[in-house]
Amino acid sequence: MPLGVSAMMLAAMLATAPVGCQHVIVAAEAGQFVAWPANGGLWTWDDGQEVLVGFASGEFVEQGGHNIGPRHTNRLARSRDGGLTWQVEQPTGYPQPGADFTILDKPIDLAQANLAVRCTATSYHGAEDARGGFTYSVDRGHTWRGPYRFAGLDGAPQLKGMDITCRTDYLLEGPSSGLFMLSARPAGKSITDRAFWSRTNDGGRSFSFGGWVVGPDDPYRAVMSSTVRLSPTRLVAALRRRALDREPCWLDAYGSEDNGATWRFLSKIGDTGVGNGNPPALLRLRDGRLCCAYGNRSRRELLASLSSDGGTTWGEPLVLRDGFRVDKFGDVDLGYPRMFQRTDGRVVTIYYWSQPDRPESCIAATLWSPPAP
Repeated sequence: MPLGVSAMMLAAMLATAPVGCQHVIVAAEAGQFVAWPANGGLWTWDDGQEVLVGFASGEFVEQGGHNIGPRHTNRLARSRDGGLTWQVEQPTGYPQPGADFTILDKPIDLAQANLAVRCTATSYHGAEDARGGFTYSVDRGHTWRGPYRFAGLDGAPQLKGMDITCRTDYLLEGPSSGLFMLSARPAGKSITDRAFWSRTNDGGRSFSFGGWVVGPDDPYRAVMSSTVRLSPTRLVAALRRRALDREPCWLDAYGSEDNGATWRFLSKIGDTGVGNGNPPALLRLRDGRLCCAYGNRSRRELLASLSSDGGTTWGEPLVLRDGFRVDKFGDVDLGYPRMFQRTDGRVVTIYYWSQPDRPESCIAATLWSPPAP
């Protein structure tokens, strides 16, 4: 037993450890840097048996910052066995850097079973349109249509002089309606994003500005939300946070009791370390608890925190993976997770990672079982 650890303390640590962590490769290629599932999106069908996750791939160039060359492609990886094995795809119409955005000419049936929607905008890894928009698929990501603009948001007075910087975070509510969690910042000013919500009521043909989740008067960055629904009216969103002039960084939880109309701070979820931190992946487990996964660049670990009270408090973080390989510049470039749960209770957390036998980075998945409540 480690010095200073009592039997009771050791039992408590063992009781909260993730069970049966299994690491698998989602995507890896010699000479290629692959990264950022949080930017690419994740979709599941058949209770998590079929899974699709997006990521970026570019030439591996070891340098200060991201080890990726000046050009990249957006790609997808698909699993048909609940995340155990994966096949990389680059389907027809999937959005690539520099794509031209148009206006959607007819509504989308947002209730169709095989739908996938990816949101894109400026400020991250190849998305270049400051007005933002989306692409969609009706056949589980085999073919894609778009990209289309968030029509209507460019005229919102609350967003005047701002660039949209969203990633993919939405909750569909019926054939025509959906809540889209977005973000914006003053044009050309990095690390100043604030989160807002928007809604479409006509199948994606137009979007209205709903309100700020974290507004421009807040002193900290708030971006890359991950949102879950707890009831017809109750929502919880995890947000990536940092001070504008310093590190380290952290995650906060915000809640809405009126289906997104208003939001309030709930809690700090956990620390994400230096190097601009990490975004969250938030999931409502089948037992009702919330699970939030994230990378901590100071600890060089992939972590998960659990909440049994709807995001008001969070337990000590579970270590899903450690032993990250740091490059010769000392950069800890990891994380950006997406996550889902299978019918057998196993959670699959997908992220990017570097290890001694894969120095370029890989997209990895950790399959694990949360400790009992």
